[in-house]
Amino acid sequence: MKILVCISHVPDTTSKINFINGDSEFDTNGVQYVINPNDEFGLTRAIWFQEKQGATVTVVNVGGPETEPTLRKALAIGANEAIRVNADPADGFFVAKQLAEVIKNGAYDLIIAGKESLDYNGGMVPGMIAGILGYNFLNSCTELTVDGVTVKAIREIDGGKETVSTTLPLIIGGQKGLVEEKDLRIPNMRGIMTARSKTLTVLEPIDASVNTKAMKFEKPAPRSAVKLIDADNLDELINLLHNEAKVI
Repeated sequence: MKILVCISHVPDTTSKINFINGDSEFDTNGVQYVINPNDEFGLTRAIWFQEKQGATVTVVNVGGPETEPTLRKALAIGANEAIRVNADPADGFFVAKQLAEVIKNGAYDLIIAGKESLDYNGGMVPGMIAGILGYNFLNSCTELTVDGVTVKAIREIDGGKETVSTTLPLIIGGQKGLVEEKDLRIPNMRGIMTARSKTLTVLEPIDASVNTKAMKFEKPAPRSAVKLIDADNLDELINLLHNEAKVI
């Protein structure tokens, strides 16, 4: 089984976020980048298939040279090889077109992507890839097993979970639950050294339209100070909830 894991290069969730050029661009200065958490769950599950079922695992990213440390980390975790499409990931459709081309040329059986990246939270790329290629698609997957070409999966739906079966080739949008957090892997020294000799192929992008553009970013308004009300002063609490917070 050939597995392709799509990796997004995203800011660490502890990073301080700022914008420049009239709030039209994200300020990357001083920002630490990591593997998108949803993608990391998918990568770990792919490594499980590698160890238990002999699968080969390739990771892919659309981005510039600055994303290569993130791909090298994925190689250090255990991926066999990496691909970087040398392009700015300008919007979801553009990224989906680039990834679909990689998938088509690589004849992958299972494509694991995060259901969304934690920077822009678009949540559109996996479904777009499936639409472009005509592949089966399951989103919000929390469990995944493969037996030959038969796949069984569990995915989150509103109010519960849904168990489904389908066949390869398949694209999934994965999330927390594909593996437990305790099973996520930290690259050890051997993995880091081995990653240096693994293949990282750089591909030039195909022509594809960019259909969206970020015009302006805006931070959430700062939270107001907390007001503490004496436990015996219920009238004041009700007054504030009714007239100020307007929640009752």
